[in-house]
Amino acid sequence: MAFVKHRLLLQWIIKVRKMPVGFVLITTETGKERSVRAAIEAVDLVTQRWGVFGDYDMFIKVEADDQAELTRCIINEIRTIDGVLDTRTLMGAEI
Repeated sequence: MAFVKHRLLLQWIIKVRKMPVGFVLITTETGKERSVRAAIEAVDLVTQRWGVFGDYDMFIKVEADDQAELTRCIINEIRTIDGVLDTRTLMGAEI
């Protein structure tokens, strides 16, 4: 029984590791940082987020089951948030 549990865990780790991931740098309208952050928190595929200073205001990590779902999330759910002025997306890749 323990072998089956370990095998299932290993399969899950392999699947998770191969999930498409995107890192999105977001520039917000001045004064809208909090509302953008709240909207980002409501996006299911966003797994982590950080406020940053400099050219961008937020840095987020997005994970999906496939590339199409990742793309849809970034285009339809993140870029359309009121207060988001610009995004730069970095797609993760296995090397």
